[in-house]
Amino acid sequence: FSPSVLGTREHWDAAYERELQTFQDIGDTGEIWFGEESMVRIIRWLEKHKIPPDSSVLDIGTGNGVLLVELAKSGYMNLTGIDYSPSAIQLSEKVREKEGMSNIKLKVEDFLAPSAELSGFDICIDKGTFDAISLDPSDAVGKRKLYVGSLRRVLKPEGFFLITSCNWTKEELLNEFREGFEILEELPTPKFCFGGRIGNSVTALVFQRK
Repeated sequence: FSPSVLGTREHWDAAYERELQTFQDIGDTGEIWFGEESMVRIIRWLEKHKIPPDSSVLDIGTGNGVLLVELAKSGYMNLTGIDYSPSAIQLSEKVREKEGMSNIKLKVEDFLAPSAELSGFDICIDKGTFDAISLDPSDAVGKRKLYVGSLRRVLKPEGFFLITSCNWTKEELLNEFREGFEILEELPTPKFCFGGRIGNSVTALVFQRK
C-alpha cells in the first residue's frame, strides 16, 4: 500500500478532536466505520455462535465507541475499548455517558505496545485499525508484525478475532495472520460487479487463536 496520513497518529488525533467538538456542539457521534451493517454482522455472529454475554471483548481502535454501545445493548457485559488517540477515548466516554452504558471500559492504549493488564480476552474485534496500520508511512510491515504479536498476547488460546477490512483480501489476511491463527469463516459482505467480475469491497473474517 502507498503510505498515507491515514496511517499516522497525528491524523487520527486531529480527526477525533473534530468529532469530539462536533459531539459537544450537536450530539453527533461521528462516522461508523463500514456502516451499521458491519456492527450487525459482528453481533449476529456472536449470537449465532452463542458466545456467552459475560465473555471478555476487546474493541481494537474503538474510535467513537459506538460498536461497544451496540454490543452492550445486545447484552454483552464485559466490554473494553482501546484507542491510541486520547481524543477518541474522550469521545467514546461521552458517547458511553450519553447512552448510560457505565459498564464499558475505555483506555488510551497503543495496541502495538499493549500494557501488561491488556490480556486474557475471549474476543478481539477490529474494524479498520489493521487497515490504518497498513498505511503507516514509517515501517508499515514492521508494525503489522507487531500487531499480530500483540494480538497473540492479548487474545486467549481458542479465542476469536473478528476483522473487517477494506484494504485486504481474504487470501492476504490469511497470510498476514498465518502465525498463531486459523480461519474459521468468512462473513458475508456487500458484493459489487465491475467489468463482468463480482467482488467484495469489504472483507470480514473470523479467526481463532491456536
